[in-house]
Amino acid sequence: MTLSELIRELNCEMTGKSPACDITGVIYDSRKIIKDCVFVCIQGANFDGHQAAAEACEKGAAAIVTQKDVALPENADVCVVRVGDTREALAKLSAAWFHYPAKELKVIGVTGTKGKTTTTYLIKSILEHAGRRVGLIGTIEVIIGEKRIPALNTTPESYTLQEYFRQMADEGIEIVVMEVSSQGLMMHRTDAIPFELGIFTNIEPDHIGPNEHADFADYLRCKGLLFKQCQTGILNADDAHIAQVLEGHTCSTETFGTGENADLRAVHISYVNQNGSLGVAFDTEGLANFHAYIDIPGMFSVYNALCAIAVCRHFGISEEDVQAALLHAKVKGRIELIKLSPDYTLMIDYAHNAMALKSLLTTLKAYDPGRLVCVFGCGGNRAKSRRFEMGEVSGQLADLTVITSDNPRFEEPLSIIADIRTGIEKTKGAYVEIPDRKEAIRYVIENAQKGDVIVLAGKGHEDYQEIKGVKYPMDERVLIKEVVEELNNPS
Repeated sequence: MTLSELIRELNCEMTGKSPACDITGVIYDSRKIIKDCVFVCIQGANFDGHQAAAEACEKGAAAIVTQKDVALPENADVCVVRVGDTREALAKLSAAWFHYPAKELKVIGVTGTKGKTTTTYLIKSILEHAGRRVGLIGTIEVIIGEKRIPALNTTPESYTLQEYFRQMADEGIEIVVMEVSSQGLMMHRTDAIPFELGIFTNIEPDHIGPNEHADFADYLRCKGLLFKQCQTGILNADDAHIAQVLEGHTCSTETFGTGENADLRAVHISYVNQNGSLGVAFDTEGLANFHAYIDIPGMFSVYNALCAIAVCRHFGISEEDVQAALLHAKVKGRIELIKLSPDYTLMIDYAHNAMALKSLLTTLKAYDPGRLVCVFGCGGNRAKSRRFEMGEVSGQLADLTVITSDNPRFEEPLSIIADIRTGIEKTKGAYVEIPDRKEAIRYVIENAQKGDVIVLAGKGHEDYQEIKGVKYPMDERVLIKEVVEELNNPS
């Protein structure tokens, strides 16, 4: 591919070497510069790529894309491409480099403060149940056919996104469902993606601070960018900020929710607690009319399911396929039910701060359990306030808290546990301390009572324990299996 072909969609000015030159790659990491590449100068939090412009010339880059003046060697044989924003340019260059793979796919973008991960998996589950080939990009992983790639960011850098899209298109995938973070939108990672559908789940103040969003208004504005680059927006009508998110939108819109103004509504909502499972049953009205049940507890499950139903309507999925897929829906580490006994409920969830833990435990209390048992720890080398707050929340809401270890990093587990104890002792909540996480799990399973709801909080999808700089394998699903086998076959 020539430089002139690559930059066709850029609004830019060029000086130096002819744009007719052949290009060997698009590079934005100065450590990966190769001869005859295009080097894109990205300004990051810790390093400004413009400082590596001279190095790129010395290593034989054919072109340098910049948004400000750079110092280059005398007589440098390079084309300087000046743009308004190099991150935006990187997105367009990456799409061109991989021959615009997103145009070969139907891309669904899901944004919001909560529910993105669960919603993307629900959509994928329903579409696949109906026989469609679906790729996924999100907080937990990237799924391309049978390949699963652990995620580093909720929304990867634009070059990586386009590389994934190319792999998906080449694999014969038809539809991609992806989480779209506010950071991803703000940093132009999702530019050059022609979204078929843009989804808004909800919004609360979050990600506000240094290197994130200046304030809530900026957070709202960035979320709203998705609705300026999708064909159809599907939004939560019950969210108080929907009008602000839609400000300046260019897409057609439809809504879901529980109020009369929603285009797709959930009515006759009832919580179901039976045979060790917690779920929600409801009927839909408006754009679809049928009965649904999802085996994941809480009102937020109604919203997530409604959103998935609204999306799948656009792909002609039958009511029967939607109903069947929701019955078996499961998201790793997000209120993930582990079926051990019809007498009690055991689940794994990623809740790892006070706000998430409060939301989770409040949801579970609504099912009127015999006892609500919460097993959790806190990560080391993080704010102590989180430990106090989580201890207090669990002490207030759980009937029994089992304080254990969770990624102690370079701190002593017992010191972290002591901080959690400080929070829980502000309440009247009962608690025990079992530092070894497997032994904590053994304790709650051995002592489970009929009607108990037991939640293992904090690890979720994670499959490791970080201790003194080393990540050791530790998956709670494996620990549960080992405990059950040991209890059933005592030596």
